Amino acid sequence: MQHGFIKVAAISPKIKVADTEYNKEQICRCLEEAEGNGAKIIVFPELCITGYTCGDLFLQEALLDGARLALEQIVEFTDGLDALVFVGMPLEVGNKLYNVAAVINCGELLAFIPKTHIPSYGEFYEARHFAKGHAAAIPVSFAGEEIPFGTHILFETDALEGMVVAAEICEDLWVPDPPSTSHALAGANVVVNLSASNENVGKDEYRRMLVQSASARLVSAYIFASEGEGESTQDVVFGGHNLIAENGTILAEANPFREHILYADMDIQRLKMERRRLTTYENAWETPGEATGYLTIPFSIVREETKLTRSFLQTPFVPVDKEKKEKRCEQILSIQSFGLVKRYEHTKSKCAVIGISGGLDSTLALLVTVRAFDLLGMDRKNIYSVTMPCFGTTDRTYDNACRLAKTLGTTLREVDIKEAVTVHFKDIGQDLKEQDVTYENGQARERTQVLMDIANKVGGLVIGTGDMSELALGWATYNGDHMSMYGVNAGVPKTLVRHLVGYYGETCGEEELQAILKDVLDTPVSPELLPPKEGQISQKTEDLVGPYELHDFFLYYMLRCGYSPAKVYRIAVTAFENLYTEEILLKWLKTFYHRFFTQQFKRSCLPDGPKVGSVAVSPRGDLRMPSDASYAVWKRELEEL
Repeated sequence: MQHGFIKVAAISPKIKVADTEYNKEQICRCLEEAEGNGAKIIVFPELCITGYTCGDLFLQEALLDGARLALEQIVEFTDGLDALVFVGMPLEVGNKLYNVAAVINCGELLAFIPKTHIPSYGEFYEARHFAKGHAAAIPVSFAGEEIPFGTHILFETDALEGMVVAAEICEDLWVPDPPSTSHALAGANVVVNLSASNENVGKDEYRRMLVQSASARLVSAYIFASEGEGESTQDVVFGGHNLIAENGTILAEANPFREHILYADMDIQRLKMERRRLTTYENAWETPGEATGYLTIPFSIVREETKLTRSFLQTPFVPVDKEKKEKRCEQILSIQSFGLVKRYEHTKSKCAVIGISGGLDSTLALLVTVRAFDLLGMDRKNIYSVTMPCFGTTDRTYDNACRLAKTLGTTLREVDIKEAVTVHFKDIGQDLKEQDVTYENGQARERTQVLMDIANKVGGLVIGTGDMSELALGWATYNGDHMSMYGVNAGVPKTLVRHLVGYYGETCGEEELQAILKDVLDTPVSPELLPPKEGQISQKTEDLVGPYELHDFFLYYMLRCGYSPAKVYRIAVTAFENLYTEEILLKWLKTFYHRFFTQQFKRSCLPDGPKVGSVAVSPRGDLRMPSDASYAVWKRELEEL
């Protein structure tokens, strides 16, 4: 359970209706298999010891006795089994019958959780047999022991600090105010649901939506185990549509009628971080650690490293699904352009000035500016596309910049800055042969000065081109390309810039523009501040600071998920297993943390720019961070890897 990961399982055993002995054997067989595969929380369906479709047989003493005996044997079977187990059964308490989850751990029966909401509509008539459960835990006698019985019961373990488990049963999820709401506010971050949810057309989509939204609303993990094969098909059919979700994301989903055991790796640390982050997520206790009206029961599992089967996207900012990716690109382009529209409406400015290099970032910024002008009904000729060749400019990027500006119908301005930079270097005593940081930054600042002064002349705004990945790494010249009057790309990571430009090309319907954008996409990322070699780009950004796909990966999991360096490294090894060695990953991870912490001073004075996703680095928005913060804690952890 290192780094907060824990493997869980939702199981739909093949049962026989009212055959408690057979069902017990199937449950034990599945328990052994799931625990053997590393599952530490194992959830079975509602009433699985007897079957959900027993009807009036639930009133028969023989069936209830069989269920009690089967539970005793299951409890005995779990002695030495390293898991917290939830099994559904009917239980008689005080001359009333309850639909309960029996909670078992290491040969011990911990509690009974009764179902709160009893459906009696449509194909359901549970009220004919079962009473409504109550909240407060009371002791009930079972097999000579006093066992807590009630819905307000939580389960905790020392093996994974901060994990709190609670349960509800089937219909409890479908009501306006589910028990899981109070469970979560009392501290539960893992909710299990023992269910018997039958199949009909479209119900799987609604069920998935319920589980997904519950996990998001509660900022929790949600394990949903439903009855499957073996239930009576007299009037309905059960498919075993099991689901495991975490904070709004479906981690695993069973194919109904096919899979019996569903596994997933849950991330408890991430859930804790998300609850810390959300200031409106309020606890329901009067004093810390004392949830009102709840009984907390400890359980024991062995603390060990979870073997991860969970996958991590190499590009967390970019959806894998083509339709979702296209929708995301359209949304982001709209956010960027409407942000710029508002700025123009406010300033009454009629012109835009943008430095174009033939690279990805300036291309995206120009496309966004064109879209904003079109929305405002303003003439594209009032967009001044300024190319400023200098020592490192290549023919390829220069030609692309000029062709792009003309094809889009903007006004192309060329300002060769070689002479101005040479004079400046002479003024400050910079040797042209000394191609150091001054040599590079002098060019970047001269370009910014040119843009600002042209903007003054035409009464326009300088549109920033730098993206969020560059800001995270501080890969920008302070008061050079770092500065603008509105930074449209400030919330867009580099890995997404590429897809936005590609999407624009695919949907623009103009062959010439498509061809230009395709060549821009094929051009290596470079600031072009050093002289080319044999006419080719000599200064490739990713050779210097590392691959942007790695830095965007690191950025997402550090800022959005709050992962520690060791945890980021661990999942990076998993995600990039066939692309980068562990040594290379560690090298660039160290680079990322060093640059992220030491370059905050550049982010502390960023120009305005729109947030487009769940991660942003604006000092006025998502990232309130001191420019002189030490990163000794993070560095020590990196050195220990």
